[in-house]
Amino acid sequence: MRLPVPPTDDSAIRAWVDDQLGDLTTPPPRASDPPARGGQTAADAALQSFDVTGYARRRNEVWPPQRRGASRLSPYIRHGLLSLREVWDHVAGGPPPDVAKFRDELRWQEYARHLYARVGVASSESLRYNVIEHTEPAPEQWSSEARCLDLCWSELAAGWLTNQSRMWLASHWTVRQGWGWRDGEELMFRHLLDGSRAANRLGWQWTVGALTGKAYGFSRWQVEKRAPGLCASCPLERRCPIARWPATQDPERRNTTDSRLRHDNHPDITGGPATPRHTAEPEAVWMTAESLSDRDPAVAAHPGLPVVFVFDEPLLRRLRLSQNRLVFLAQSLADLATRREVQVHRGDPVQVLYDMALATTFAPVPGWRRRASRLDVGALYPWPWLERPRSGSVGSFTAWAKARRS
Repeated sequence: MRLPVPPTDDSAIRAWVDDQLGDLTTPPPRASDPPARGGQTAADAALQSFDVTGYARRRNEVWPPQRRGASRLSPYIRHGLLSLREVWDHVAGGPPPDVAKFRDELRWQEYARHLYARVGVASSESLRYNVIEHTEPAPEQWSSEARCLDLCWSELAAGWLTNQSRMWLASHWTVRQGWGWRDGEELMFRHLLDGSRAANRLGWQWTVGALTGKAYGFSRWQVEKRAPGLCASCPLERRCPIARWPATQDPERRNTTDSRLRHDNHPDITGGPATPRHTAEPEAVWMTAESLSDRDPAVAAHPGLPVVFVFDEPLLRRLRLSQNRLVFLAQSLADLATRREVQVHRGDPVQVLYDMALATTFAPVPGWRRRASRLDVGALYPWPWLERPRSGSVGSFTAWAKARRS
């Protein structure tokens, strides 16, 4: 079904999402506006305003918000509005300790993409150590008397958390409460503007110990260090539910692990084409949520062709993403439509696009591979990796980084 192009007016964009996609979304559990605006214009402005100075010292600060050193660029990176290379280059010339720490975080993002590109849906299971995955029924919690937790829940409802807060919530969910990590990962993915299976699953696997065998414990100590003053205003200040470290036991190593964690026999397939591949003249550019940028390789290579975006109805009906996530996507399409012809559809992408000759950019996610294999892709462009995947271990960030240096 062809949809009208989303409006550029912020006051009308939520109504557009309600009208066109409302039956596929999850309303925000707490009234809130998205913490970032979608689109290339907003992405470029956010990057230009980011100063890396002080990042190493302040990156883990949570509260008050003005203490935070987080870049808040993650929604734009996740949706390809900013490439890791662009962000990497932007901080060149900053204070060396801050540049080094920030670039290390960018490499974590690249590691997450390499891991997901290699193992795909297998990342939904505990990769190396057995950690509880599901709780029946799956819990859902959107408020807490504890101010530290309530702050995290309210910011998740809006769509963005600092990395420190994500670790707090994930640890509290699984390490302290004993709830299944896959349930928590799904909940967080549904609401985060930067929610990706690559980064979100890696974060949960690492925090709960499914990847390393060592769980991250969350207690009042971290709150007093990273959110000074928050405990003093908490109604549970004298009966704090997280006063002590949670009781933890090292998880058992899995009897068998995915051999792809150790070695990739086909890194060229995992990473997609290294150069453009042309087999036919395209009539349109297929854009996906992985790469919404004006500078997307396929979009940039074909400035005269219409850009076609399909809201994947079967997928969205299953995922039930937060309304704020779809507002961000709609804003991105509306912004692009001020400079390019954009056609927006709702339906099964394969059915919508099956009779079109397409130009598109490779995306390192299994869903893109499945759909692209059934479409007429006449011009395929490389994904803008920070570092192309290789064959070595992705069993941990350390092993991956070591393999990169060898």
